[in-house]
Amino acid sequence: MFVFNKDVTATDCEPGVQRKILSYSDELMMCEIHFQKGAKGNFHTHEHLQITYIAEGSFEFTIDGETKVVNKGDSVYMPSNSLHGVTCLKEGILVDVFNPKRDDFLK
Repeated sequence: MFVFNKDVTATDCEPGVQRKILSYSDELMMCEIHFQKGAKGNFHTHEHLQITYIAEGSFEFTIDGETKVVNKGDSVYMPSNSLHGVTCLKEGILVDVFNPKRDDFLK
């Protein structure tokens, strides 16, 4: 029931991007994603609902062809199967929440 960030090992994703899987159940998963300036979360789709909270930094998100810049304190919603990607404009941290959990992250 408790996950301590200091005990979670980060894994490399794309260049300049590291992910920590925090708490999860079958229905819900929370991840912390660290981005270096200029790093990208490449365009992709997935069946999961996703909400992202910008904990630190500045990011340019594109979701189904619509592009916006978001900053610390903002949030973003990605519907199921939406084409989305992100570029880090200022080094930062995203907190991603998925429904259901991302089994592909656990492999």
